[in-house]
Formats: sequence, structure tokens, C-alpha cells
Amino acid sequence: MSDLLVESKTTPEENGSVVKITPESAGWDYVGFEVFRLEAGQTLEQQTGEGEVCLVILSGLCHVSTEGDEWRNIGERESVFDGAPYALYLPPGTVYRAAAVTESLELAVTSSPAEQGRAPQLILPEDVEVEMRGSGNMEREIRPLLMEDRPAERLLVVEVITPNGHWSSYPPHKHDRDDRPHETYLEETYYHRMRPEGGFAFQRVYTEDRSLDETLTFHDGDVVLVPRGYHAVSAPPGYDLYYLNVMAGPIREWKIKNDPDHEWLLG
Repeated sequence: MSDLLVESKTTPEENGSVVKITPESAGWDYVGFEVFRLEAGQTLEQQTGEGEVCLVILSGLCHVSTEGDEWRNIGERESVFDGAPYALYLPPGTVYRAAAVTESLELAVTSSPAEQGRAPQLILPEDVEVEMRGSGNMEREIRPLLMEDRPAERLLVVEVITPNGHWSSYPPHKHDRDDRPHETYLEETYYHRMRPEGGFAFQRVYTEDRSLDETLTFHDGDVVLVPRGYHAVSAPPGYDLYYLNVMAGPIREWKIKNDPDHEWLLG
């Protein structure tokens, strides 16, 4: 199996973890990602340590508390396809507890190293300015959760819904070098979900010199790592695709370079 593909566990670990990426396991410096599936009454106790965290309530309802704050009954989606989520940003040095209220809770923990971070902030579904991007079979729905318009030190977090039969992250683009204002270095993870769950989809990751050139087949719950290179996603007919993108790098700016061979598709 490719080093760029991390499969989700069918049976959660004792703490509820079903998939986990750390900078050490990915071989990079900035992005961490983990998904937990908890049952009603089960509690996750974590600390942000020397990093900032954005919790994304993928489905279900939970209470989250820290030493100084509490957010009760956050989350409302039955699935990731049911509109924008609740999300909660927490700075470095925060100990937090997340308790499942509903029968099941799926929680994504996105993270990156940070020195100061920013103040805790709860992001409500109505705070997310959903946009449609692309046209024809490149059209997809973008839900920016923690992008440059919201305060954080390094993290960038966004959800995307790609209808079945459509392409996404397309034309292929990259963000693997510091060439501001044209491009910034950002590591990235894609956490994929499907509707219905039994399907598969494709993601290609490749560099200009083809020293990296992989086309990955992934399934519901899998994570694809993008350490460098151009990347694009394809959702086959019959299966709608969701993915949660987490990006981070030395500079918190999303500047991309499109593959010049396919940039003509934009206009």
C-alpha cells in the first residue's frame, strides 16, 4: 500500500481513535489529524500541548470543556453531508474534554505546532460561508471552516462536497514551495467519506518531474497525504464524496499553483 494512503480502522481503539496521522508518521513538520468515534457517555480527554487544535464535529452532539470554558450541545449533523458543521478552535496549552451526548459521535481533531495560537473560538454552521466552485462536472461545494478569514497561527481547515461523477481539487494544483505571492508551502491531509459508504474514488498526487506520481484508490474513512506535488480527486458515478482538508505550513497563506498543462480549464 502507498505511504500516502492511511486506512481507517473498522474497530475503534479503546479511546475511540479510528485513524491517526502525526507529523512523525507522515514524515513532515506541521499537520496532525485524528478521528474519534465515541458512544454516548464516552469521554475523550486530550491536551493541545505545543500546538493549536481545531475540533470538527463530523456527526453527533457533544459537550466540550476546558479549565475555563464549556461549550454544551455542539454539533447537529447526522452525517458530514448534512450541511456545515460546528467547529472549535483551541490554542496551545489547553486541556480539553469532549463527551458524546448522542448515541454516536464522530469527532475530527486537526492540529499543528503553534507558539502563541489565538483565543478559543466556536464556529457555528451559520458562520460558514458556503460557496460553489467550478462548473459542469468540476462543480463542488466548499465549506471554509478555519481559513485565512478566521484567526489561527498555522491551521487551515475546509470541507468539500463533490457530487458523484464530478472532479474536485481540479484542475490539479500544488502548494509545496515558498514563492509568495504566487505559492506557499502547505502540507495537507484529505479525510474522505462517501455516500453510500460502499464505494471507492481516486486521488492523484504527482510532481512536475514525476519523481512522485501516484494514483490512489481510497474508500470511506481513508486519509490521503499530500506532502508535495499537484493533486486532484475524482468521485465515480453513484457515490457522493466528502473530504475534510487540513493544511499547515510555516506561513498561514493559501496560495496555489495550477498545473499549467490543465490551467486552460479555468477559462
